Amino acid sequence: MSGEVAVLGAGMHPWGKWGRGFVEYGVVAARAALADAGVDWRDVGSIVGADTVRGGYPGYVAGATFAKALGWQGARVASVYAACASGAQAIAAARAQILAGLADVVLVVGADAAPKGFFRPAGGDRPDDPDWLRFRVLGATNPAYFGLYARRRMAVHGDTLEDFAQVKVKNAAAGTLNANARYRKAVTAEEVAASAVVADPLRLLDICATSDGAAALVLSSMEFARHRGASDPVRIRAVSTVTPTYPTTVLDLPDIATDSAAAVAPAEETFRASIARAAYEEAGIGPEDVSLAEVYDLSTALELQWYEDLGLCAEGEGAKLLRDGVTSAGGRVPVNTSGGLASFGEAVPAQAIAQVCEITWQLRGAAGARQVAGARVGITANQGLFGHGSSVVAVR
Repeated sequence: MSGEVAVLGAGMHPWGKWGRGFVEYGVVAARAALADAGVDWRDVGSIVGADTVRGGYPGYVAGATFAKALGWQGARVASVYAACASGAQAIAAARAQILAGLADVVLVVGADAAPKGFFRPAGGDRPDDPDWLRFRVLGATNPAYFGLYARRRMAVHGDTLEDFAQVKVKNAAAGTLNANARYRKAVTAEEVAASAVVADPLRLLDICATSDGAAALVLSSMEFARHRGASDPVRIRAVSTVTPTYPTTVLDLPDIATDSAAAVAPAEETFRASIARAAYEEAGIGPEDVSLAEVYDLSTALELQWYEDLGLCAEGEGAKLLRDGVTSAGGRVPVNTSGGLASFGEAVPAQAIAQVCEITWQLRGAAGARQVAGARVGITANQGLFGHGSSVVAVR
């Protein structure tokens, strides 16, 4: 397909709390991706950095920050910010440059040194910022939102605390097999239930941590890949960065009110479902073609929602899909084979890129003990504040 670009290299800096700067993490991931691709930094025609708003001024110009750290060599540069969707937007920008003929090889990097505790808006008064308002007016932290969403699933679909706990059990088991994961210890449902309540009904082990970490990709044109001898590389076939459609009747962080549906009929699908649909349509595939998925498990309950939004099952059947083992290792569509955010925690500019790294290794057959047999198509699902969609389809 004319819209495909090759994934020549993937690299990461392990997630954790390392006490160093995000630039150091990003350089490690970038060099790992370049080595994996067999590409010299001087041959890179463009670098796209996913921004962090917590790293000081260099965080706002991540592309140039990483270009300087790797050594100025004249490459084009771009920096993007889309909250948790920053990595997908960076991939989209890189792909657009390649397809436009502006560069044959593009390095994509995202890295973060996250604060302790939960994320909160940057300082200053911004009464037109819904994220600032939800903290200042409602006192609604991210975990509070996760808890409300879990309660909604319990009320509407009959999900249980045991269902939520099993998501953590599944992802923790995958994390034990991933050297880049922060948490590499198996967890039982009893341990989830015994952990402290953070935002009822969710416990500490239901909610992901904040982490330091980095991920990087080397993308190229198909012609460049073939010239380098990569006749059958992993290919990015679609990147969805859509926004919501009015009226939105299901609350999404950070919004604190829904659009009125009094005069306009609600859309046939939710925002998250539209993210996946756009990716499927661009890729020319459907949910039935997916071999595995990496989804945004900020909380255990939110992972179950993504099953439905990706079309892996009907609305309200996410917990049943989990109980039937469909999304577990060896299941029909394993989800979060990396261990997910449950095992990594959030390193915001890096996580959407990290999802594509995992899909890449799986499609190459290079995921080791985590390997999904016969993987041919992978999809990622993510979402950024302020209506940023994020989904990538990769194929082999």
